[in-house]
Amino acid sequence: MTYQLTSALLGFALAAVILWLIYTDHMHTRHAFWWLAIAVTVFVLGFFPHLVDWLGIRLGVAYPPVLALVAAIGVLLVKLLIMDIENSRQERSLRRLIQRVAILEADMKKINAVNSAEDKG
Repeated sequence: MTYQLTSALLGFALAAVILWLIYTDHMHTRHAFWWLAIAVTVFVLGFFPHLVDWLGIRLGVAYPPVLALVAAIGVLLVKLLIMDIENSRQERSLRRLIQRVAILEADMKKINAVNSAEDKG
């Protein structure tokens, strides 16, 4: 029973920390969703550890506890893929923004040169 209570408390503590990070605006809610899902899963599996065994048997896994590790690795891989996609989108947006600023700076230099020539002439 002790390991179950420890797992449940760990899940509850993780959820509390994530909610505090959202409240203090240190984490965006879009990113917090994944962490809250993990916290809830840890919390539920803390009280009902036999769910992994039951699900493993239903899926035909020879050693059901491995199912939790495989699922965790799968979730992490999906999270990494989503982070890479978001990072690529942000880099593309930043590159386009830099190009627009460079074009605006070049236009401003041309306008300033024309204005200076008109003032002298």
